[in-house]
Amino acid sequence: MALTDDDGRTAQDASPADTTPRAGSPAADAAVPGARMPRWLPRAMVLALALVAAFQLGSWAFHQLTGLLINILIAFFLALAIEPAVGWMASRGMRRGFATFLVFLGLAIAVAGFVTLLGSMLAGQINKIVEDFPDYLDSVINWVNQTFHSHVRRVDVQEGLLHSDWLRKYAQNSAAGVLDVSGQVLGGLFQLLTITLFAFYFAADGPRLRRTLCSVLPPARQAEVLRAWEIAVDKTGGYLYSRGVMALISGIAHYILLEALGVPYAPVLGVWVGLVSQFIPTIGTYLAGALPMLIAFTVDPLYAVWVLVFVVIYQQFENYMLQPKLTSKSVDIHPAVAFGSVIAGTALLGAVGALIAIPAVATLQAFLSAYVKRYDVTDDPRVHGHPRRGPGGPGLLTRARRLIWQRQAEEPESEGSSA
Repeated sequence: MALTDDDGRTAQDASPADTTPRAGSPAADAAVPGARMPRWLPRAMVLALALVAAFQLGSWAFHQLTGLLINILIAFFLALAIEPAVGWMASRGMRRGFATFLVFLGLAIAVAGFVTLLGSMLAGQINKIVEDFPDYLDSVINWVNQTFHSHVRRVDVQEGLLHSDWLRKYAQNSAAGVLDVSGQVLGGLFQLLTITLFAFYFAADGPRLRRTLCSVLPPARQAEVLRAWEIAVDKTGGYLYSRGVMALISGIAHYILLEALGVPYAPVLGVWVGLVSQFIPTIGTYLAGALPMLIAFTVDPLYAVWVLVFVVIYQQFENYMLQPKLTSKSVDIHPAVAFGSVIAGTALLGAVGALIAIPAVATLQAFLSAYVKRYDVTDDPRVHGHPRRGPGGPGLLTRARRLIWQRQAEEPESEGSSA
């Protein structure tokens, strides 16, 4: 039976929609079971796995090298701090390596002298406490017997302490902790040696290091790197210089007070207060004043009060009079910014971040100031904290009051005219 024209047209119209996909097309590969996967898919999977593995390896290496990176950062800032002294000696014909050695030798002598004096002071105080301990114990026992009407004897107290479980456990823990302390001391010495070596290389080979960095940069970037390096040297050196001057003044002032009160080891305590209060941010003042107060208390409790009062007064004088004059040119940052930078540095790198936070922020601020465009501030009263007023006229509130009074005066006149 032959198809009619209507059936033929119907078949022709329906055939394009019912045709099967051509072989080799994506639709056919997706529809036919057992078809091969696209060629790009294995490579994409391998690339994704390689990226994940590289990220995991980099993260693991970074965590393993965090201590070394922090030591290098400390060494870099130490090299920036001694760069002015090394550069000054190198400009007068001395080799940079020998000049760096002399600077480090001077620092080592100063640190060794300070540690020796502080150790002798602490050893003397410990010996004094041990020698006077029986007298202190007798005074405490007499006070307890008189106050509570008891009959405690020093021999009983000593025997109780010697045969107590607490003392035995404390001795065992102390013996076991000797190895831990020894390990920490050796680790600290190794860390100090690492920092010293890196700082020596950074300071002695500073010009070579700058040339190496600039050799991989275009000329415009080289100028920016050299400018940033110069600003970092100026700010770091200026920060340490200003802190050193304030430490000297603070040490002399506290030495005079302690010597006048007759507190022993006044020179060492003066050096302690000066260094700790200036080079340990935020809590340095409290740590510095605690030791002189404790030793003054052993002489006379009233002397400890005098030391506390003097520390508080001197701190105010330093914050509002001395520090702004010394740091206005070297480290010109707002006190709130300095405090916030110390907190942020402590949160990121601990004590190391607290030490390098202020010079780092000062360097960043000075470097960005060259690229931030500033404009003249308009002469507006609101800039000075005053409310805005009209040009030559009264304020808005005054004009509103005058308008209300004028309307109240016009109301009686309008009522009389209407009547």
